[in-house]
Amino acid sequence: MGGWAIAVHGGAGVDPNLPKERQDEAKQLLTRCLNLGITALRASLPAIDVVELVVRELETDPLFNSGRGSALTEKGTVEMEASIMDGPGRRCGAVSGITTVKNPISLARLVMEKSPHSYLAFSGAEEFAKQHGVEMVDNDYFITEDNLGMLKLAKEADSILFDYRIPTIGESCSSVVDNPPLQMNGLPISVYAPETVGCVVVDRQGQCAAATSTGGLMNKKMGRIGDSPLIGAGTYACDLCGVSCTGEGEAIIRGTLARDVAALMEYKGLGLQKAVDYVIEKRLDGGGKAGLIAVSSKGEVAYGFNSVGMFRGCATEDGFMEVGIWE
Repeated sequence: MGGWAIAVHGGAGVDPNLPKERQDEAKQLLTRCLNLGITALRASLPAIDVVELVVRELETDPLFNSGRGSALTEKGTVEMEASIMDGPGRRCGAVSGITTVKNPISLARLVMEKSPHSYLAFSGAEEFAKQHGVEMVDNDYFITEDNLGMLKLAKEADSILFDYRIPTIGESCSSVVDNPPLQMNGLPISVYAPETVGCVVVDRQGQCAAATSTGGLMNKKMGRIGDSPLIGAGTYACDLCGVSCTGEGEAIIRGTLARDVAALMEYKGLGLQKAVDYVIEKRLDGGGKAGLIAVSSKGEVAYGFNSVGMFRGCATEDGFMEVGIWE
C-alpha cells in the first residue's frame, strides 16, 4: 500500500484569456475541496465517503458547472447528472435529468446502496429521491444570473456553449460565431470549455472510488445525457484505480475513457500515469477534447488533458500537493 491519495477537477478546457480573479477563485475552491478530502482521509474515512463529501462541496458552490450554478437547457431549466463508483465490488450508482435534488451525487450513491438498480433518470430518479427523504429545492435554486446571460448569448449565436461563462457577460457573441467551429458528432459547435466536477480517492486500505457530477451543456436539448453518469465513460473505479473524466462528453463516451485507463493497467500492465497518457493521446478520436484525473490502489495520483487547460488539484499522504489550471 502506498498510502492515501486524492484528486479533484473542475473541468477541462479553459479560456486562455480567463481573468486572473476567476483563476484565483477556482484555485481557492479546489484547494478548499482538497483540504476537506485530506482531513477526511486523515480521519480514516473510506474512499467512497470522501469522494461523495468532496463532490457535494463542489455541487454546493456555484463556481463550476454542477449542482448550484449548473448550465441551462434550451428551455432555461437545469437537468443535472452524476455518478459514483466504489472500487471494491465495482458497485455503482448514477442519475440523470435531476431537477430538484440539491446534491445529485448523494442521490447517485443512494441508487447504488438503496436500490436494485445502477441508474435512475428523470421522474423515476426524482421519485426515488422523495421516497428516501433527500433534500429537495426548487429548480430556480440552481439558476444563476451568469447562466441566464450565457443562455441568451448561446441562443443569439444559435449554438451550444460548453463553458457557460465564455465569452463573459456583455461581450459580443460575434467572437463565438466567427471562430472556426469545432465539431461534435460531425456537427459544428462554437466553444469548448466544459466545467464538470469530479473526485477520485484511494484510502489507506488501498480502496479506490470515483465520483463525477455536472449540469451538462449550456443550451443543450432537453433530455440530453452526457458521459458523467455513464459508468466506464465518465466515471470508473475498481481494485486497481479510480477515474473521473471531463470534457467533450460525446468523445468520452465513444472512447470509454475511464474504463480504458483501468483496462490498460489490468491487461497491459501499464502504470497509472502511462495508462492516463495513452488514453488521452490515443482514445480521443475526431479531435475530441477531454481530461481526466486518476488514483491507483498503490497510492499514486495522475492526470492528463489535451485541452488548453484543466482545473485540477491533487495530494498524497507523503505531503505532495498541487493545484493548477494550465500545463
